[in-house]
Amino acid sequence: MLVFGTEMHIVTFIFSVLETGMFIFLLPGYLSRSDDKSRFWYLILLLLLIVYNVTGGLLPDPDYPIPIYVQNIIAYGSGFLMASYFPFYFYKAFDLKLLRFHALYGVPFFLLLPFLLFFVISYSIHQNLSLSIKYGIIVPFFYSIVLLWAILRAIRVAYRENRRKNFYVEEIVVYAAVAPWASMTIISYFEFSQLTEALFTNLGFLAVTGMFIFKSVRQDRELISKLKDISANGIRPEVFEENCLRFQFTARETEVIILLHEGHHTSEIAARLHIAERTVTTHIQNMMTKTETHSRMELLRKLEYGVFEV
Repeated sequence: MLVFGTEMHIVTFIFSVLETGMFIFLLPGYLSRSDDKSRFWYLILLLLLIVYNVTGGLLPDPDYPIPIYVQNIIAYGSGFLMASYFPFYFYKAFDLKLLRFHALYGVPFFLLLPFLLFFVISYSIHQNLSLSIKYGIIVPFFYSIVLLWAILRAIRVAYRENRRKNFYVEEIVVYAAVAPWASMTIISYFEFSQLTEALFTNLGFLAVTGMFIFKSVRQDRELISKLKDISANGIRPEVFEENCLRFQFTARETEVIILLHEGHHTSEIAARLHIAERTVTTHIQNMMTKTETHSRMELLRKLEYGVFEV
């Protein structure tokens, strides 16, 4: 069943609408936590998925004033771009160092180069899509299997190096959503229906996005709870909240200062928030700049006793 007189299947349309809504829901959370790189990289992933659904659903269409071969290049290009982003996403969002080669070198050579050679240059010349698919997906097919193994291995190695269990679960869930993309070359080769393609490529990411939304809501609730309970550690909560607003602390800076006041060291704060120690130090330095203080103790005292009571 197609929608609005286009070539887009209604299931693809529903996925696109749901994912667009989820993107809009997650975006404000990132803007308030601009240092939450994991969410930033996932928003890019979600945006690429939306673009893939839209281009793959609407193109090719002979009613558009664009040559069919150009429409096919755009449609297949969005798929290659989406698949090419996966190892980079795991490399950056989860700090999986073992994927550096694949993210920076393997993907351009084994995914993007075949697309350029067979689906752009060669296809533009002979305009035979079947021929481009026949030879253009050979290398990507085998490389997709290598990538799945490499990503799983990187996750397992990282987990053995004392990663937190919840973080490990998040990586596995995203991996499960990515895994079906290994079959995309087969789907393209046998020209399966748009419905089959949409189900393979979207179902897992709906679950992942739901997990991110749940995580976002949980983090906000935990932050509110900490603000309410912080008086137990000696800070008047109304003064603390007022100072956070007055000094324009970000949500992440607020999380850092709470953990710092609880007595956690930089490394412990970094582990709890899944950020680098250098990032924690940067947040603290930014807060000292905002409050015109020169040490961590002075910063805490200014927040604890009021703006003018240092």
